[in-house]
Amino acid sequence: MVWEITKELGEISRRFYELVNPAIDMSEEDNDLVVRVDLPGFTKNNINLRIIEGDILSIQAKREEPEEEHMGVAYYKNRPIRVDKKIVLPISVKDSEKVVGTAKYADGVLTVRIPIPKSTRIEIT
Repeated sequence: MVWEITKELGEISRRFYELVNPAIDMSEEDNDLVVRVDLPGFTKNNINLRIIEGDILSIQAKREEPEEEHMGVAYYKNRPIRVDKKIVLPISVKDSEKVVGTAKYADGVLTVRIPIPKSTRIEIT
């Protein structure tokens, strides 16, 4: 009975983690908006990115859950199996504009660079 409750609590914990995470950093570098997302354990082939409604970055990732028989005794499992995150960007892209950003996935971190439309730095003298 205790084992079943512990297993259920672990599943609830993992679903909560999938809801509130991954960790995200967003900054402006030169004329790009740079979004860094922690996605350890996923492969780049299982990550999908797209910009929707002009100012929302959609990140979806999915991986296979390891088979329990190869794990031995599992005391605690909290790794996300899927991520479905929508991030409101501080820039907006018109429907008629095509955004040509870049994305790189290395060491469990996804780095997305999105050009800021018509961004110009103003020099203060």
